[in-house]
Amino acid sequence: MKKDIAKRFAANPLLSPKDLKPSIKGLEITCLLNPGAFRYEGKTWLLVRVAERPVQKENLISFPIIKPNGDYEIIEIATNDPALKNSDPRVINYKGADYLTTLSHLRLLCSEDGIHFYDPESYPLLTGKGKLEAFGIEDCRVSQIDNKYYLTFTAVSGNGVGVGLKITSDWKNFASHGMIFPPHNKDCAIFEEKINNKFYAFHRPSSPEIGGNYIWIAESPDGIHWGNHQCILRTRQDNWDSARVGAGAAPIKTDKGLLAIYHGANKQHQYCLGAILLDANDPAKLLAQTDAPIMIPTEEYETKGFLGNVVFTNGHILKEDSDTVTVYYGAADEYVCAADFSIKEILSLLIPCHAN
Repeated sequence: MKKDIAKRFAANPLLSPKDLKPSIKGLEITCLLNPGAFRYEGKTWLLVRVAERPVQKENLISFPIIKPNGDYEIIEIATNDPALKNSDPRVINYKGADYLTTLSHLRLLCSEDGIHFYDPESYPLLTGKGKLEAFGIEDCRVSQIDNKYYLTFTAVSGNGVGVGLKITSDWKNFASHGMIFPPHNKDCAIFEEKINNKFYAFHRPSSPEIGGNYIWIAESPDGIHWGNHQCILRTRQDNWDSARVGAGAAPIKTDKGLLAIYHGANKQHQYCLGAILLDANDPAKLLAQTDAPIMIPTEEYETKGFLGNVVFTNGHILKEDSDTVTVYYGAADEYVCAADFSIKEILSLLIPCHAN
């Protein structure tokens, strides 16, 4: 692959697990991942996925889950148990049931300069609640529409992986709207402008038997109830995005159309970033796509970590020059980093699509 066009921050990684305190006594932070990003009260804010688990003991694998009453339960399994399948550091299977090796919550961090982030006072942690979030909540996208912020996140439980929604205007009080896209679904980002008086959103249902992990689009009259689902981007055989594709944050409006950054992965689980362009009046219409990735895991903090060879974003901030976009991303499923991109440069790399 060619060198990418990302201008990585010299301060990367901006955040590491050691920089934050665990939410619960007895747990340790294993990973910081894939933050949503937004502006609020003149500051840059991240809603970071924080993944925790107990300190691991020799010959045991242990992880927390949320019980129906809201308490936490620690499950311990001997690593030599023949009923345990643990080849993936993220997910295990025990006696036919799937579990996550960590429990994730969402934590608000803010910054005056977009580089140095801290834990502000008086803002709540967002944690899993109820049976559909028993394995935690993950990978939040944040979209601002008027004076409201729409938070779409991955809700995980033994029942599967779906998309939850919360809405807030002050980041202290949240209206929860439950699961808006049922399993198996994730990578949901609500557009920040209505089109023809409708809300639009990316999402990523999965169909392993027929089809695959593709990007879809849906529309809604109210931002809560969704329909008219259409597949807009598929994986490409023998390419860097051959195994799965998924949306990043909400698209950016340009004079050429709606520019969206997405992630793609190959069968070796290498995650890169690319871009697509959608029609501004009919966002189900794909106009163009980058061929090569615009970002490839190359730095050590991207190639080595909890899951190496990963760059993954669901948050960005558009700068005042209307060309520079700061992409906040998870690196190696362990660190939070940032890189600047030129929108004009991304647009110059797009190749027109002749058929949708």
